[in-house]
Amino acid sequence: MRYTGPKKKLCRREGINLFGTEKYDLEKGKRSVLRSRKTSEFGTQLRKKQLAKRMFGLSEKQFFSYFTKAQKSGAAGTTWEKMLKLLELRLDNVVYRSGFARTRMQSRQFVGHAHFNLNGVKVSIPSISLKVGDVIELRPKLKESPLYKSLLEELEEFAKESKGKISSAKWIEVDVKNLKITVTALPEKEDFEQVIDIQKIVEFYSK
Repeated sequence: MRYTGPKKKLCRREGINLFGTEKYDLEKGKRSVLRSRKTSEFGTQLRKKQLAKRMFGLSEKQFFSYFTKAQKSGAAGTTWEKMLKLLELRLDNVVYRSGFARTRMQSRQFVGHAHFNLNGVKVSIPSISLKVGDVIELRPKLKESPLYKSLLEELEEFAKESKGKISSAKWIEVDVKNLKITVTALPEKEDFEQVIDIQKIVEFYSK
């Protein structure tokens, strides 16, 4: 089951802000349980797995399924590279990475409420796996909603400050004016969440 308790507690447990917004920032001087005591190799692997699972907002069953898919995939690359690509290419993650939601939680909610079209078709499944060439666009009737008008203003201001670059993900192209996202390439190692030690996670599941 997906965790539904206090999210600040999870951040303290893993020692980082898992969800992106300021309210989940850790107080200065606070130390996570992980940092305050020595752990075994297994314990370290478990914590790395929990951190990544919680960052992407997945249940244990969902997270493990990405490991098994990566193992069985015939694509080039190591298991950990393939696993991270699968996670990065989730529809809700791409919406978050593009700046169309402030957190992955919010992105999952937006997608679940069918706010977006994928290649012209309304979708409501956050876990849809995207591929190069896919186009995600905010549904026309939502473009004038207060929520997205505010978001558009923020994105346009950010675009001015960053010389047009909205997302730090090089494999995503964001059209701010039309609230459209295009997957232009597959994510590579340098595009992955740097706080995730996926190798430790693969070691955990490979036991």
